[in-house]
Amino acid sequence: MASTAAEVKRLLRLAGPLMASFVLRNSVQMVSIMFVGHLGELQLAGSSLAASLANVTGFSFLFGMSSALDTLCGQAYGAGQHRLLGVYAQRAMLVLAAAAVPIALVWASAGEILLLFGQDPAIAAEAGTYARWMIPSLAAYVPLACALRFLQAQGIVVPVMASSGVAAVGHVAVCWALVHKAGMGSKGAALSGAVTYWTNLAVLALYVRLSGACETTWTGFSIDAFRELRRFTELAVPSAMMVCLEWWSFEILVLLSGILPNPQLETSVLSICLSTSSLLFMVPRGIGSSLSTRVSNELGGGHPRAARMAARVAIAMTVLVCLVLVIAMIFLRNVWGNAYSSEEEVVAYIASMLPVLAVSFFIDGINGALSGVLTGCGKQNIGAHVNLAAFYLVGIPTAVLLAFVLHLNGEGLWLGLVCGSISKVGMLLFITLRTDWGKEVRKPSPYKHFGYHGKRKGLQFKSSNSMKNSRNVGVVFSNEDVFNVVL
Repeated sequence: MASTAAEVKRLLRLAGPLMASFVLRNSVQMVSIMFVGHLGELQLAGSSLAASLANVTGFSFLFGMSSALDTLCGQAYGAGQHRLLGVYAQRAMLVLAAAAVPIALVWASAGEILLLFGQDPAIAAEAGTYARWMIPSLAAYVPLACALRFLQAQGIVVPVMASSGVAAVGHVAVCWALVHKAGMGSKGAALSGAVTYWTNLAVLALYVRLSGACETTWTGFSIDAFRELRRFTELAVPSAMMVCLEWWSFEILVLLSGILPNPQLETSVLSICLSTSSLLFMVPRGIGSSLSTRVSNELGGGHPRAARMAARVAIAMTVLVCLVLVIAMIFLRNVWGNAYSSEEEVVAYIASMLPVLAVSFFIDGINGALSGVLTGCGKQNIGAHVNLAAFYLVGIPTAVLLAFVLHLNGEGLWLGLVCGSISKVGMLLFITLRTDWGKEVRKPSPYKHFGYHGKRKGLQFKSSNSMKNSRNVGVVFSNEDVFNVVL
């Protein structure tokens, strides 16, 4: 009982600030859409569609790729190999920056792409303009995503929360200034995201530089970051797919809503529901991310029982928290839409959708915690296959059937993905219950496959007769973990 209580405290110390920081960062896009929503229904539909396209083609992929650091940095930190965290973070920035180039090209052609998918021409044109003005945000999002993972792996979450708070508060002022004061309209709302991301990154950079908390994990920029880029990408891509396959399925709802009858209403409402769901999901995601950190740290340190305890406690916490939020969603369903729109039709439609959204949120919350187990163990490849089966073999086909064949429209689209989420819960529970935690500790950790280059205090270089003709040298650390270093 005492160990359970201690684990609850450890998770809450991580999850509380992470929840707050996730909500604050997610509110950036939501606030931008709120400002645009009061400019008119066309502007709301266009900005919502552009935000969905940006998530599908950009933010989801970059966010997912950065999650490879949860495994690499988390297990390296648990094993005491602190310098590797800075190298991994820099390596991730290089890989994500390369991935951002084609993403920017897609956003530049967003209007034409949406027309190819049968979207309303007026909405597509508005969305294309909004997406082009979002391109500058990519330059800040890449290093920001990596910095957040770098700090989270060390359990440094309060400064992350504080920086997110500063950026979120400033975003409201920036949005107002660009949308209304500067007269930029929806373009200003799109551009405001870049200003906010740079603000967040600047605060974190100052913390890392001045606080001394990252003295052993950030030792400056290193040439090692340019090595093993291919091998990092091999872990980052499955990490991205694990995130994207689920994220994309929900964004596809918004794209499909554009070809339903009354596309402006359907697109606006589905986008608002997605924005609401994403905001609330930050709470269970905070628990899932803290679980990923706890599991990776404990496995890296060779403590299988502690990792298993963390998983059990986090899943129970997620169920309780999600129940509370579901009840709140039901009670607020008739007034929530007023925050997004002044149109009575939109507000009423949102009220009818929120009970379905509540069920979806509860199931997705449990999925978020279970996914944290996979990430902490370095099983992103399995997670990607689970999401592929759950959402693309079950969820989306069911959504199309309910919306277009049975004519349930927007509610049918969302109910279809609820079916996909239920199937995902079943698969992840099966995988989690069958996890051999002792085996997870004994197997080669993902971070051990990434070569360390250069000299470092405290390392011993050993050679053996069997290695005389080899270019590989065993590096023995104080915790008896053995690495192969390419010289």
